[in-house]
Amino acid sequence: MNGLLDGQVALVTGAGGGIGRGIAWRFAEEGAAVVLHCRTAVEAADEVASRVRESGGRAVVVRGDLSDEDACLRVVGEAAEWGGGRLTALVNNAGVQPTRELRGMSVAEWRAVVDTNLSSVFACTQAAADIMREQDGGGSVTHIASIEASHPAPLHAHYSASKAAVVMHARSAALEYGPFGIRVNSVSPGLIHREGLAEAWPEGVRRWERAAPAGRLGRPEDVGDACVFLASGLAGWVTGHDLVVDGGVSARPTW
Repeated sequence: MNGLLDGQVALVTGAGGGIGRGIAWRFAEEGAAVVLHCRTAVEAADEVASRVRESGGRAVVVRGDLSDEDACLRVVGEAAEWGGGRLTALVNNAGVQPTRELRGMSVAEWRAVVDTNLSSVFACTQAAADIMREQDGGGSVTHIASIEASHPAPLHAHYSASKAAVVMHARSAALEYGPFGIRVNSVSPGLIHREGLAEAWPEGVRRWERAAPAGRLGRPEDVGDACVFLASGLAGWVTGHDLVVDGGVSARPTW
């Protein structure tokens, strides 16, 4: 690897899931000390942290339910404490994606998605920025949004709305935190491979592969590469941007 993140301390939320694991691993490969947050997928996060340590890197796992503001503050605080008082990169990846028709959706179901996907982004970013603004060099924050922020899908109204708000939060935060040396961007992935997906949704996977100019599903590491770039010095003049990582699906005409 190129050591693009040497000396950085990064917190990746939702690092027990497939995309989060891919992001955390790529950050570690590029030299960052990585804090892997998870809510329940402790074993999966521990496996990545162990791989990082075995390869000579630094990694630790922290737990918390980020739909709760106090947990957000605690997780960010623990990450910075482990990093010796520094936190240079935050990747807001934690999220949920249930399916539900708008008709009959309860406010509680709506809030469960919004609190996890959006409110956690607000609270974690605010807490991380308070740390970053006081350290030399500022820092970077990257939100994991989705192409569904601009391309809604049936049964995903709450998810799509939350991700659209995540993109706009990144742009708003870029404006307000920029003077303190903090860059804020978002990454919008398309369909990312996970174990069992092709078996559970074979026609959907085939449709995606036909539609994507790249001819395949994304990999967690593809999202990780985008996040590494945005956290590195290569993106020193990139903020308030939504980086679409979808194999070209968004470029396909709809008529």
